[in-house]
Amino acid sequence: MSKIVNYGIVGCGMMGREHIHNIALLPDARVTAVYDPVRELATAAASLTGEPTEVMDSFEALVDQPALDAIVIVSPNHLHIGQLERILTHRPLPILCEKPLFTRPEDREVLAGLPPDLAPVWVAMEYRYMPPIAALIEQADHATGGISMLTIREHRFPFLPKIGDWNRFNANTGGTLVEKCCHFFDLMRLILKDEVVRVMASASQTLNHRDESYAGRVPDVWDNGYVILDFKHGARAMLELCMFAEGSRYQEEISAVGPRGKIEAHVPGPGRFWPAQLGPAPVPRLIQSPRAPKGPIESLIPVDPTLLAAGDHNGSTFFQHQRFNAVVRGQGEVEVTLEDGARAVEIGLAAQKSAMTGEAVRL
Repeated sequence: MSKIVNYGIVGCGMMGREHIHNIALLPDARVTAVYDPVRELATAAASLTGEPTEVMDSFEALVDQPALDAIVIVSPNHLHIGQLERILTHRPLPILCEKPLFTRPEDREVLAGLPPDLAPVWVAMEYRYMPPIAALIEQADHATGGISMLTIREHRFPFLPKIGDWNRFNANTGGTLVEKCCHFFDLMRLILKDEVVRVMASASQTLNHRDESYAGRVPDVWDNGYVILDFKHGARAMLELCMFAEGSRYQEEISAVGPRGKIEAHVPGPGRFWPAQLGPAPVPRLIQSPRAPKGPIESLIPVDPTLLAAGDHNGSTFFQHQRFNAVVRGQGEVEVTLEDGARAVEIGLAAQKSAMTGEAVRL
């Protein structure tokens, strides 16, 4: 490999552009080729790279581009697994694949059929690398004395418009509890260092997208829900999701509680959605509350403004790319594996099923 890592980008919408902005912040890295079926999107994305970037005519042409050292898959959810399989079996390059890894239970069989160790694959669970969440992960065991209860609450804005409106339908996304929440199920597994054995969920489409219609089809994605997870070694976790809560000061609030105390991370949403009339956007914070009567200890965890400007995920996309870049160079290990990505989707699919049937689902 040359000194500079050459990336190909598949999918040039909002998240594709975020990847481009963050790759540009890495030393000795550049986006060499992009592809999107909407050529205008690909051309606009190529103009952001600051480098000579080729706009490819097809996905296959991008995969065959000889200069590439790595590929980033940022296409609609239901395309991920097929594109991943195509790259690994046709030209196995290192891959950073956006979440969710797949959208249907039968897609798990595709992963099982891939020969092992064709190339490193990193599943893009960037929430792990948000600075306040990373601090919670690092300090949780000590602060709690061993976590018994873990809660993640996300109160946020509705799904954003996407090209072709693909994210309005479960058939394309896997359902809200897969599309939006696989991040959180991944965090729960990571924080608790354990596996889910039972999933119970209640969810619905209460407000969002109900007055929309696309080619005569009304969107069916849910906009709120609760998911309760039982873990193998006795811990419990809960997710609370509301996607019509645009006025929330913090988008994510994560709390872990154990016999020694509690630790919380409060994470604001994208700064571009913060109402300017309310003054400066909130700063991420970490709060530790020991059971002994010492009072809570609050720490602010500011994020570099350059990283905030490069995307909507509190700098985490940059930190993820730093680590993936090291893997491409042979200097690091994949931290979010295909198995991690698959487990997160399986929990989401189980939650979708539980909410639809009203019954708990065992894994």
